[in-house]
Amino acid sequence: MSGHSDRIVGVARQWLGTPYRHQCSVQGAGSDCLGLIRGVWRELNGSEPEAVPAYSMDWSEPQGEERLWAAARQHLREVSGGAVAAGDVLLFRMRLGSVAKHLGIVSEMGACPRFIHAYSGHGVVESALSAPWMRRVVARFEFPLEVC
Repeated sequence: MSGHSDRIVGVARQWLGTPYRHQCSVQGAGSDCLGLIRGVWRELNGSEPEAVPAYSMDWSEPQGEERLWAAARQHLREVSGGAVAAGDVLLFRMRLGSVAKHLGIVSEMGACPRFIHAYSGHGVVESALSAPWMRRVVARFEFPLEVC
């Protein structure tokens, strides 16, 4: 890992064990998957790039809009091609035909790839980046270097 990715993964790992709380982004108190990304961003940059509006559990689904993908493109650097690397932010589509609305940070690659994410019913956890999870990835992003 590079110093940049080491720092991102180190910050994300500090969130492990944080309970799952919809719309929250407070290390140790509560977070959802977007809240984890926001919290890592704050630690790296000091402030979030914009205020996050309230969102429901089914946000974007009724309209079929890729709001999370659009926001990620606006604030992170989308990566196409090349290998997935530690520190990358992955965007997942949890069901075929639904909007993409789950995020995680790659923590390890190699023989046992892993990622950190806030998962409903589990909190912030580090999970195997297994084939079923990889099939759900629709986009990959990097935190901008100037942020770190």
